[in-house]
Amino acid sequence: MSDSYSEVIAGELHISPRQVQATALLLEEGATIPFIARYRKEATGSLDEVAIAAIRDRLDQLEALDKRRAAILKSLTDQGKLDDDLRGRVLGAPTLATLEDLYLPYRPKRRTRAAIARERGLEPLASLLLGQAPETDPWAEAARFIDGEKGVSSAEDALAGARDIVAEWVSEDADARARLRTIFMDRGVIRSRVIPAREVEAIQYRDYFDWQGPLKDTPSHRILAVRRGESEGFLTVRVGPPEEDALTLLEALFLRGDSAASHQVREAVQDGYRRLLGPSLETEARQKAKERADLEAIQVFADNLRHLLMAPPLGSRRIMALDPGFRTGCKLVCLDGQGALLHGETLYPHSGVEAASRAAGRVQALASQFAIEAIAIGNGTAGRETEAFVRGLDLPGAVPVVMVDESGASVYSASETARAELPDQDVTVRGAVSIGRRLMDPLAELVKIDPKSIGVGQYQHDVDQGALRRGLDDVVMSCVNGVGVELNTASPHLLAYVSGIGPQLAANIVTYRSGVGPFRSRAELKKVPRLGPKAFEQAAGFLRIRGAANPLDASGVHPESYPLVESMARDLGCSVADLMRDAAARGAIDPARYVSEKVGLPTLTDILQELARPGRDPRRAFEAFAFAAGVQKVEDLEPGMRLPGIVTNVTAFGAFVDVGVHRDGLVHVSELSDSFVKDPRQVVHVHQKVTVTVVEVDRERNRIALSMRSAPGARVDHAQPPPPTARKERGEPKQRPGPKQAFNNPFEAAFRKS
Repeated sequence: MSDSYSEVIAGELHISPRQVQATALLLEEGATIPFIARYRKEATGSLDEVAIAAIRDRLDQLEALDKRRAAILKSLTDQGKLDDDLRGRVLGAPTLATLEDLYLPYRPKRRTRAAIARERGLEPLASLLLGQAPETDPWAEAARFIDGEKGVSSAEDALAGARDIVAEWVSEDADARARLRTIFMDRGVIRSRVIPAREVEAIQYRDYFDWQGPLKDTPSHRILAVRRGESEGFLTVRVGPPEEDALTLLEALFLRGDSAASHQVREAVQDGYRRLLGPSLETEARQKAKERADLEAIQVFADNLRHLLMAPPLGSRRIMALDPGFRTGCKLVCLDGQGALLHGETLYPHSGVEAASRAAGRVQALASQFAIEAIAIGNGTAGRETEAFVRGLDLPGAVPVVMVDESGASVYSASETARAELPDQDVTVRGAVSIGRRLMDPLAELVKIDPKSIGVGQYQHDVDQGALRRGLDDVVMSCVNGVGVELNTASPHLLAYVSGIGPQLAANIVTYRSGVGPFRSRAELKKVPRLGPKAFEQAAGFLRIRGAANPLDASGVHPESYPLVESMARDLGCSVADLMRDAAARGAIDPARYVSEKVGLPTLTDILQELARPGRDPRRAFEAFAFAAGVQKVEDLEPGMRLPGIVTNVTAFGAFVDVGVHRDGLVHVSELSDSFVKDPRQVVHVHQKVTVTVVEVDRERNRIALSMRSAPGARVDHAQPPPPTARKERGEPKQRPGPKQAFNNPFEAAFRKS
């Protein structure tokens, strides 16, 4: 890594160059972000995962910039245009935009109007005009260039060609482009208009039919909304500053005096801006706005996904799971404490009194037969009705009944993963099994599904897919390694996200486990085919073996630190197990005694915390949640009702809340709090339990407006006006549309599923 990189990144992230260099070296050696953040704190100065990911991403950008710089230098050398001055400017260009501006005059071009004018010998006339000498007579000078054989039939033809050349010079001037770029970004306005005669088809974009806003302040969801309307052929979108501002800047740069030649240059400047420079910078500004919108949307998606994956697990319990349905019945499965399928059948509790009676008997019998400890019910079609049916039964013991979000369950049930896990079952059984396993451990089950199918994103199909995939993979890996993985029971999909493992090694681990039996120690991992020392170093600390001979194998203490812990125990005259059990013994340890060149206080602090709570699950304790009784459909809602709900999605403009009526209601950002909130994530997160007030119910369109304020609908001090229409993406799979969709309130008038 170049030293200049570390200086640049350190300045941007407000950390030391040494931290950047150490992190870059670890990344170059193949270390993962979770491993670096957890086990290499001394090297990085205790940088967290966010900072490490930022260093990684910025390094990639700078390396891409240098790669482009090298390509440009080669091109300029091949053209014979590279002198010392140009080389210095290319090497010193700090951004890709600056670099491309320098290269633009030398970039191979198609046959432009200026190129044609040069072929006609008009470049000397263009230079004469640009000089703008007071004594220059443009018409007299142009007459000297009349040449019928070259296609210049008049002085006006000559002047037009010369102006084309000047216009291209103006558009390619690096200083002009840099200054005008600033105006585009600072004073640029984004405007959208409906395409005539498409108003009816474009009704979901009606708030953008005649809309504009400052580009730098426009929220990401609006940028993505108008871009989608444009791509679908409903809107025209333009971006740019007031034309007079741009022309004033350019004329100040290129005009000198008020001579006849200056009038020709003014005409060329105006043409150059409108035909060349303006459109070029508009494309660039649109791309910059898109990149900013993508980053914001991806960050919102990543935050939502993290909260969903880290939802509290019920734990190892015997589960009865029901995938509800009316006409097709409810698919019921019984699972053991490890999530293995014990039994499955279909019940029809909503098909008349007799069928309901039979279904009740079967649920009671199966609950007793399999010693069921909890019942999971999917929240799709007939979910609330099935919940009411089950709650009304006389079940043995205090069996909790829990509604489970089934978003993406159909994607899993039709996947190769599901077919491999449950090869002899159909998709309905697989879906019910997934619902039950989600209650036991949301993280372990949701890693089997593409995050885009879980339904917590915003415009996820419109953003850069590579950046989205990387961001979401970072979140999944962070959550999996943050929680830790039980080596002897984890699925290959969960193991694949463990630091240093990946899909192939995960499959090898499962194959070894199936053939040899459960792992008895972390050290035994080294016997897995193709799992070498580097992979072991990266993975071992995040894998757990309950009941292992060495109690540290069930903790987050890395094997490389085992000798250190054993030394602590020897110094206290006890065993490692005693040290983990005895708080007084741990309290007698002076961490400073064990500081060395390789191990500092940050790692020692982590070790002592882990000894106190070995293998601790960082997720919150599970708490049962119940929707309001008697409120099962939109028709049951009335303005003013106070209801419990679960946050299902957080976007830039508000939060969507499930109140148990198969339609998520929207709490607009202006209704999230009594005080002004700019970012909804400051107030709520996915899977959070909230209490909301029903503000409005549009039964015709099945749309619900909710509020979390103490006085819903009252004015919020300093609040901004509600934003115009933006369309929400749930990410629900098309294979299973179901009735559980997100709809808008009057502030957000046009959402639809992809």
